[in-house]
Amino acid sequence: MAHEATPGRRMTLPAGRKSRRRFLRSPGQVIVSAFALVVVIGTVMLMLPISRSGPGGAPFITALFTATSAVCVTGLITVDTATYWTGFGQVVIMALIQVGGLGIMALASLVGLLMFRRMGLRTRLTAAQETKSSGLGDVRALLLGVAKVSLAIEALVAILLTGRFLFGYGEAPGRALYLGVFHAVSAFNNAGFALYSNNLVGFATDPWVCLPIAAALILGGLGFPVLLELRRELNRPNKWSIHTRLTLSTYFALLVIAVVFVTANEWNNPATLGPLEPPGRLLAGFFQGVVPRTAGFNSLDYGQMKDGTILATTVLMFIGGGSAGTAGGIKVTTFIILLFVILAEVRGGRDVNIADRRIGSRVQRQALAVALLAVGLVMSATLLLLEITSLPLRDVLFETVSAFATVGLSTGITAQLPVLGQLVLAGMMFVGRLGPITLVSALALREKQLGYTLPEGRPLIG
Repeated sequence: MAHEATPGRRMTLPAGRKSRRRFLRSPGQVIVSAFALVVVIGTVMLMLPISRSGPGGAPFITALFTATSAVCVTGLITVDTATYWTGFGQVVIMALIQVGGLGIMALASLVGLLMFRRMGLRTRLTAAQETKSSGLGDVRALLLGVAKVSLAIEALVAILLTGRFLFGYGEAPGRALYLGVFHAVSAFNNAGFALYSNNLVGFATDPWVCLPIAAALILGGLGFPVLLELRRELNRPNKWSIHTRLTLSTYFALLVIAVVFVTANEWNNPATLGPLEPPGRLLAGFFQGVVPRTAGFNSLDYGQMKDGTILATTVLMFIGGGSAGTAGGIKVTTFIILLFVILAEVRGGRDVNIADRRIGSRVQRQALAVALLAVGLVMSATLLLLEITSLPLRDVLFETVSAFATVGLSTGITAQLPVLGQLVLAGMMFVGRLGPITLVSALALREKQLGYTLPEGRPLIG
């Protein structure tokens, strides 16, 4: 029997409907809570004696930092993954990477669909045509698609790496398979964890190791929406959405710039590319141009790189990769939209137009909010680390951006940081991984239209 509302009383909704409404209002809270829970579980598992090679379990700070780095698919470490952790501990890390990578992609897609549901009919139809989506009924299929594509790419890369470790380096079949699977999962999820004490420095000139890993890094960094659309419309670029076109063009333009700059700048550096033969220099330069987008693997020692290379890598890490993928940073679409906003203002245009599309003011505000909040967060964390350590600005800024952008590259100072410094970086990894998604979803879901317009104000700019 239906209940009628009486004056002076509020109609009480059933508990299930209340919880659903709360979920739709704040999906970001659900994502943050889920990832925090996985970090806690991972920390507890890494503290078990069975996870550590030495006596007793890992200290709380070490386990917390490693679990956060794995779940947030970053790759920063305070202990050597290859020697500090047992096989069980390494499997725990790999599982955390897989959960973090698949979870962030699935949840990002789910948030997009939740936001989609809040739109009006006309906007929903427009968005469906733009994204090639057929609506909320595809949630299950979409999430299954994330898992299928991810596992298929990881399996292919694992097969290639296993064959190389088996036939090229004489590893036992079981060990070769383990190495192949671990590095394939770490690569596609842009985590950067490796089972070698010097990461991939020993494979700097081996294309059979570096190229499959680089391919996995790129595919994971493009973002699942792009991968799904390419799978459907690979041979029909004229049907690609504006998101796919912006992501691909910006990602690969920055990739070319990164590869050329790193290779040219480090070509004669005796501590990095200098000792290698020209083909090896080209391969290592290419690989180090790929990883700032945000992988964390390194085949060269970043502590020995020139200041110009470190600064350029810092910028590339901050920009990051594609949205709703395994890469971090502010994302390439945020970067290119802000660049076109500047160009439109310089040219005196009223609208921001990209690829025959007008970018709405709402999207521009979201991009500006993500970028400026990211700058403020990075600067605050960098200042704090400078105050509690005596490390140079060059290394501290690099490390902070690497943590925020969930890259995992380091000049070697991570283990030198005090406990407070490690907690700061752990917080940066967590916020950097979840912040942009929760921020954009919150902005989209809370947008309100005022019933009036205030008089225009024109404060002086510049």
